[in-house]
Amino acid sequence: MGKANKATKKFITSGGLKKKIEVRRKQQAATKKIMKRRGNKAAKGKERADGGEDSGEEDEDERPKSSKKQTVDSFLNGDFMDESDEDLDEEISGADDSEMGEDDEDVVDSDDDGSFASVDDLDDLDEGKHIEELSKLAEKDPEFYKYLQENDQELLNFNPDDISEGGSIGGDEDEDVSMADEDEEVEQVPILTKEHLLQWSKSLLQQRSLRSLRKLLIAFRAAAHMNEDGQVLAWSIDSSSIYNKLITTALRYTPIVLQHHVPYKTLPSGKFKAPTQTQKFKTLQKLILSHFHNVTHILSELTDEDMIRLALTESSKLVPYIISSRKSVKAYLNKCLDLWSKGADTIRIAAFLSIRQLANSSDDAILDTIMKSTYLTLLRSAKSTSAYTLPGINLMKNSASDVFCMDHAAAYQHAFGYIRQLAIHLRNSMKIKSKESFKHVYNWQFVHSVDFWCIVLAKACDVDAEHQNVKESELKSLIYPLVQVCLGAIKLVPNSRSHPFHLQIVRSLLHLTKHTHTYVPLSTHLVPIIASALVPSTRPKSSTLRPLDFDVQIRIPQQYVKTRVVSEGLTEETVYLLAEWLASGAVHGSIAFPEIVVPITILLRKSLKTAKTGVAKESVIVKTFVERVEESARWMEQRRRNVQFSPGKIGQVQDWERDLRKKLDETPLGKYLKVQRKTREKRRKLIEKAREGENEILEED
Repeated sequence: MGKANKATKKFITSGGLKKKIEVRRKQQAATKKIMKRRGNKAAKGKERADGGEDSGEEDEDERPKSSKKQTVDSFLNGDFMDESDEDLDEEISGADDSEMGEDDEDVVDSDDDGSFASVDDLDDLDEGKHIEELSKLAEKDPEFYKYLQENDQELLNFNPDDISEGGSIGGDEDEDVSMADEDEEVEQVPILTKEHLLQWSKSLLQQRSLRSLRKLLIAFRAAAHMNEDGQVLAWSIDSSSIYNKLITTALRYTPIVLQHHVPYKTLPSGKFKAPTQTQKFKTLQKLILSHFHNVTHILSELTDEDMIRLALTESSKLVPYIISSRKSVKAYLNKCLDLWSKGADTIRIAAFLSIRQLANSSDDAILDTIMKSTYLTLLRSAKSTSAYTLPGINLMKNSASDVFCMDHAAAYQHAFGYIRQLAIHLRNSMKIKSKESFKHVYNWQFVHSVDFWCIVLAKACDVDAEHQNVKESELKSLIYPLVQVCLGAIKLVPNSRSHPFHLQIVRSLLHLTKHTHTYVPLSTHLVPIIASALVPSTRPKSSTLRPLDFDVQIRIPQQYVKTRVVSEGLTEETVYLLAEWLASGAVHGSIAFPEIVVPITILLRKSLKTAKTGVAKESVIVKTFVERVEESARWMEQRRRNVQFSPGKIGQVQDWERDLRKKLDETPLGKYLKVQRKTREKRRKLIEKAREGENEILEED
């Protein structure tokens, strides 16, 4: 035997020889499998004609053996079972996890050779039914029909005579692999063309062909993993237009075909019922799981916002088919949460709708996992807040609250535990006597957590919703402890630099008060802030600093302390919040409104009399506000003169107040607040334009 040269040694040590041998063996196995499958199909046809019953038993005996061998198309085997994240393992694992894991393994082993060839035998070639479905496509799925009109108009021109006998469009060109020259075949991978996609699309749309679906998803897998090393792919894609067309076609057509063959039901409650475990669904399940894993994987690869949104929207339609696979659910949930917390607004919304589709499962364990994971993801995103991140955080809070309102009984356990956690942080900050102890409460995570639970309780315990449902929410009992935590947090550090934090908590309580009509005594925390601005210990310093945005502040910066810009801004913001509170249904809609405002007007009038020089703007703001409040009190007294019932008639009092709340916009305070809201909204839009860098002169009219 001759001595090996340097090139040969280098080839061997680099692992190239081993890889070459493995690929060659896979190619050889592919040919054997194809030939064997074709032979088995012919034999099965003959046995069926003779009425034989032993073929099914033999096929079941052969499948476990053949499943151990890997083919060229085995790139779809088992990748979807890989774990992508460990954060939610404890939530998704457990007693049910072992059962679902076994189910997944059964699905993996059920296919005959890893190329999903058994799917081809399930094709339903009832052409008349497909023509009827195609004619009704515009009614059933108008969005998909519009997409076809704009991009694939020729597919809607369906002619049954164009379909070849046997119903196969495109043939088996991807399976007839020639093995005459193995070295040449290893390097040559078929190139995906527009003609391939057109043939598959026609077959999918006109016949709902599972054979074409299998081929399309194999090509989709090649697109999802095309940039990875060590992957043996069935197709080569050399054009960005073909790549985009392939991704779009696979995403849009797959739910349509699956809904035809293995439909699932949507219940009146909004939840879905998984497809019945028929033989067809069991055969398709591995293909569906593999495709779903590839969609989850490609979400990390896509950069175009429209494509990501399309992938999220279409993949959510596949959730009922994969809900039994906990590992697939976990990987998909993690990816959706990641996009929900970091993407653009349109992507955040699409990701949340996918999360909500997961929550529509009848499995309570999945809903519990989603509730916990959405809340923790929200807190991680809320560690720091700025003018740029605040809109995204608000979107997350509002969308996550929908999940917690899907099942009030299930949400109660989570809400109770997390509100209790806030109370523990507050108690520890009050007990520990140190300069840094207050930071456990005075931080953005605490602020957003309080605001989130106020949003959840306001939505779940809304007065109008409860009146329609004639049922009290299970979450209503949590309003009192949450309010106590909020008021305790305000009292923790009462100094002037912490006023922005106090206003943040007050905004959250205001939202809760408006929707639940729960009376919360906020005036005792707002009036002292106004009084301190009117009667400062030292005269405010002039400054050229820009106005402070209190929406994104929890502590006044050092350079703003005792400046005129802070004094004016703090007075304006506090007066507005006090007006919002007084105009709420729980206060202004109360028959006792004139008595409620007496101590407020007395204290503010007293502060105006003792106001020092240099606070002229603050005095004008407060004086105007007090006048509107007193006018509203007189308006209420006039309406009370016509009352014919005593205070003890609670039912009549409530009916009178309910009618009164419909007319609060007509009061002097309501009109004053309406003007203030318009002014603030206009200012907010100007600030947003300036933040976006638009070349406009930002002047208020």
